[in-house]
Amino acid sequence: MMTMSDLDVLLSEPVRRAVEDNLDRRPTDIALDGRIAHAARVATQVKYLQRAREKLPAMYRARCILPPLAFEQSSSEACAARKPLCGGRVLDLTCGLGVDAAALARRFAQVVAVERDATLAAVARENFSRLGIDNVAVVEDSAEHFVAACGERFDWIFVDPDRRSAEGRKLVRMEDCSPDIIALMPALRRLAPRVAVKCSPLFDCDEAFRLFSPCTVEVVSLGGECKEVDIYTGAECDTLHAVALGLGEESFSRDELHCAVSGESFAGGLWRYMITPDVALQKSRAALRSLSGIAEMWSRDGYAFCRELPGRAVLGRIDRIVSIERYRPRELRREYRGAGVEVLKRDCRLSVEAIRRAAGLREGGDVRLAFTTIGGETWVIRLEQLSDRL
Repeated sequence: MMTMSDLDVLLSEPVRRAVEDNLDRRPTDIALDGRIAHAARVATQVKYLQRAREKLPAMYRARCILPPLAFEQSSSEACAARKPLCGGRVLDLTCGLGVDAAALARRFAQVVAVERDATLAAVARENFSRLGIDNVAVVEDSAEHFVAACGERFDWIFVDPDRRSAEGRKLVRMEDCSPDIIALMPALRRLAPRVAVKCSPLFDCDEAFRLFSPCTVEVVSLGGECKEVDIYTGAECDTLHAVALGLGEESFSRDELHCAVSGESFAGGLWRYMITPDVALQKSRAALRSLSGIAEMWSRDGYAFCRELPGRAVLGRIDRIVSIERYRPRELRREYRGAGVEVLKRDCRLSVEAIRRAAGLREGGDVRLAFTTIGGETWVIRLEQLSDRL
């Protein structure tokens, strides 16, 4: 946890120069360099600035102060920029590092950002200054106390609850997080007509609808990984959005998500293409609905199969099928033993490690094999990539 003393050191001109001069070195080498004053603090900042190049590029360019825990818990700038909020005034009840507040500042005339930790509040003010953002007011206070005492009105309230217990244990239930949004909702509605809640990527979409209906639930993925589940109150009906940043997005009403699955046999189906739905579709349970009319066979909810190349863009990856065989480890070993193979699996009880051991496969190489279970049998599908998205 960063202290005010740590922050004072990081703000000093010699340490700022040391961070800049050592930005491309390995942090472990910096920490052991006796020529650098406050080497451990410099090494830590360099470590997180290096990580910020991809996750927080604007903060990296501005050489912002990055407390380790706040960095790990923050949104990426890409996810923060995605949130569809705009208006005159917005209240950010959980400022933290300030990534979401910085994104909101571009779409609101004024942002009030509440942060209960004095050091983080000071860090946020410093970072907004370095980013050239002048329409964010940082208030050092707890969310609960601020809301109870506030007599102002806002267009939106944004909350990213702390999902760690005092002992550092990960929390999933919203009622266990801090602040407790469920308990605060009556007071929040007094301050704003709409509330946005950022949730863990583990948070269940059905639970979001149960707690906040009617609402919009948005599942956001980046680089094939689910990053967050966001809830927006004030909707006319329950709607689900699956968003794959950089690829596309799809929207569904909650009632549209139930589709029938083909009862056709997988064996001998002459399947020519396999679709791997993006994780945003998987997490939102919308993959089946999204590919309705395209996919003719499913491995429960993991892979989709079709005989013809889809005539429209899909939110996922399409591969051409080279061959489909029942899983027989000895035959795999005879054909691929010692070969570099990329192993993919969904809806399969076998682990990647178990598959590699049984078939004698090593990592890497150009061969791509997908393993899945359909009709009670495990199948091996050799693939040839077409593209990440068609």
